[in-house]
Amino acid sequence: MKIDRVLANNSGPFTGPGTNTWILDDGNGSVVIIDPGPVDSRHARAILDMIGRRTLEAVLVTHTHVDHAPMANPLAKDFDVPAVGHAPGPQFDPDIRLLDGARFDVGSLRLDVIHTPGHSNDHLCFRAGDALFTGDHIMGGSSVMVEAMGPYLASLEKLKGKGLRTLHPGHGDEMDDPDTVFDWYLAHRRQRHEQIYQAIAAGSRTVSDVVEVVYADVDSSLHPLAARSVQAHLTLLNDEGRIPLRGDEVVVSPRVP
Repeated sequence: MKIDRVLANNSGPFTGPGTNTWILDDGNGSVVIIDPGPVDSRHARAILDMIGRRTLEAVLVTHTHVDHAPMANPLAKDFDVPAVGHAPGPQFDPDIRLLDGARFDVGSLRLDVIHTPGHSNDHLCFRAGDALFTGDHIMGGSSVMVEAMGPYLASLEKLKGKGLRTLHPGHGDEMDDPDTVFDWYLAHRRQRHEQIYQAIAAGSRTVSDVVEVVYADVDSSLHPLAARSVQAHLTLLNDEGRIPLRGDEVVVSPRVP
């Protein structure tokens, strides 16, 4: 197995250095693209140059956010191969839809499909041997925006203890020691969960109130993403029976033990 990375030209506060497009080779010249990124002619050319004379079998996406999926259908059409993902989304319509536990073969290489909702409901990770392609479930060098906190925490737990050795994220550098990474993400989210609860107990009533308190040391340009994660935490706190929530506003102060 051989793994190459092509960095998309979309660096920014929400994408870091840019989207990682992964080219996975079975060792015999059959390859698959994972997360081709946004439609961009320079990036497309860089991907094609990396593939070279090898045989492209499919274009896969981890999820349908616009920094990961839009170039999948155009590339798949050009090569007459399937575009593959969990579900349709903005600028993406899969020819093959994959569910949790599915298997997708690339030449002689087996990819195991793991549904990991949380960052988005349609999020998949792909396992090849002891390597995991994580999309935005895990990112190199930072935490991630979360849309559904309960499913996200469950998805992290689901990946632990599986014998993985490397993580290949959608943004940032590769990571070793995956279980340590998963534990850090879980600890970070549980800490944020309690910080948000304490902010509510101290008088915060809305998502923006909580962001101003809990994310005071985070660059304000990232506050819109933080707000989405705060909403996910508030929803989970409501589901846990710890706060009463109406929309994005806490109705009354919770009782703090």
